[in-house]
Amino acid sequence: MRTRNRVFGLGAALALVTALAPPALAANPIVTSYYTADPAPLVVGNTLYVYAGRDEAPPGDTNFRMREWRVLSSTDAATWTDHGARANIATFPWAGADAWASEVEPRGGKYYWYTSVNGNGAGWMDIGVAVGDSPLGPFRDAKGGPLISDSTPNSSGLNIDPTVFTDDDGQAYLYWGGYWGARAAKLKPDMIELDGPVVTPQGLANFWEAPWMFKRNGLYYMVYAANDTNGCVTSSSHACQRYATATSPLGPWTHRGVVLDQVSSTTNHAGVVQFNGQWYIVYHNADAPGGGDFRRSVAVDLLHFNADGTMRKVTQTTTGPPPNPGTNPGTGTNLAPSAAASTSYVSAWESLAALNNGGTPANSADRSNLAYGNWPERGTQWVEYTWPTAKSVNRVSTYWFDDDQGIDLPASCQVQYWTGSAYAPVPGQSACGVAGNTSNSTTFTAVSTTRLRLSITSKPDFSTGVLEWQAFQA
Repeated sequence: MRTRNRVFGLGAALALVTALAPPALAANPIVTSYYTADPAPLVVGNTLYVYAGRDEAPPGDTNFRMREWRVLSSTDAATWTDHGARANIATFPWAGADAWASEVEPRGGKYYWYTSVNGNGAGWMDIGVAVGDSPLGPFRDAKGGPLISDSTPNSSGLNIDPTVFTDDDGQAYLYWGGYWGARAAKLKPDMIELDGPVVTPQGLANFWEAPWMFKRNGLYYMVYAANDTNGCVTSSSHACQRYATATSPLGPWTHRGVVLDQVSSTTNHAGVVQFNGQWYIVYHNADAPGGGDFRRSVAVDLLHFNADGTMRKVTQTTTGPPPNPGTNPGTGTNLAPSAAASTSYVSAWESLAALNNGGTPANSADRSNLAYGNWPERGTQWVEYTWPTAKSVNRVSTYWFDDDQGIDLPASCQVQYWTGSAYAPVPGQSACGVAGNTSNSTTFTAVSTTRLRLSITSKPDFSTGVLEWQAFQA
């Protein structure tokens, strides 16, 4: 589940990396050994990933030359590790050339990579979907053909720049489009089929391309590229990033203003994410040595909100954000050991004491420090911590149990707190990660409460379990 900062567990992803570039020092652009564009951030456990296309145009070329997508990662949003190319046009046997903007969305322990890729049939750019079992893949074509093409009823004038958002209820939404043609549709749970008609969202004033959707404090945000001269850019050959808000995932949207002024490249493509309690905007410019409009590079800067939920205009820097390592799960003040644990159901084979006994799981199948499970119950179950006096909490860490039998990783989860009269979702909640073999960190605006609850929704025909659940003092 996702509130567009996307926080999901890492699993065994790092084991897939056979040779990594050394971490780059904090600076903008974040990598200069090659050119990157159209970044899409994703938070997985305690790691911030950036998925980006690679600009391969030689000096003086005036066309986009892009054939692969690359992955960078950071644990502090300031120093970056290069994981190389993790998908390319050959990932899609039906595609031709041109690997344009993409974005990765987790679901049910898998990672779906939505891409703008040139198809071989009638029409120009299509949207394809690849899938992998970790944030680093390996990725394979998930559908055998495009998810969106010119033959899709009510498709955009240019089918590019997919962004996928999964709401708290598990419903996923796809936005995309270029040439002023914003489009949206629901996705089926399999994440590779549309669930209903393509709609034209209303209220995205001066939309040009590059939508990016997220949610904060119950409000939906859409950031997108615009190229109008009405307070956006001085020339329509450049673009800024405008944003709009809505109270429903499909709108209607209310335009709020410009969040990122034009950059040094003509195109302007951004993603927004919360990581270690701080919001960031990830975008591209032409600031790397030898850079240009077709030789772009990814940059990261801080993003701030006003008290009323509006976004402050971003200050573009060459230094990048200061290191923000956060507090790794298992360190800091973990309030779980002092809490009394309760649950909606625990099976006779497992133990509720597993939640806060201080165990350090080796993997999601590790029973050596006890395991909590609710087999054979299905649907939504919960575990809860209660303290005798109110505690200020702003983060939890969850290590899921998966016995490869009746208990599996959950479909989704949500952190809730007792308001004094009812349970409510914690405010500003980052997405609740459901990956195995790792601690999934979920941050939120600090709450003062005597009860904290983890609501867990299972996959069909499975139950769920937890090896360790930590709650950290604000």
